Amino acid sequence: MKIATGTIVRTVVLAVALLNQILTACGIAPLPFDEAETAELVSTAITAAAALWAWWKNNSFTQAALAGDAAMQEARAESKVA
Repeated sequence: MKIATGTIVRTVVLAVALLNQILTACGIAPLPFDEAETAELVSTAITAAAALWAWWKNNSFTQAALAGDAAMQEARAESKVA
């Protein structure tokens, strides 16, 4: 059995967060950024993630795309009934 990539990523992020917390508690600044730079980075990351998530979804603008969405929803509804 193979360990899932998500599990590895979550474990690494947790380890970095714990290390950061321990260093901060010891009075060591682990990141060479001030609070304003950190806030700007977090804000930019959230904006980028929201933009990518919004466009990852199915964005139908043309009449053909809207008709396709309606047909898909109808097919899904029929499969739930059956």
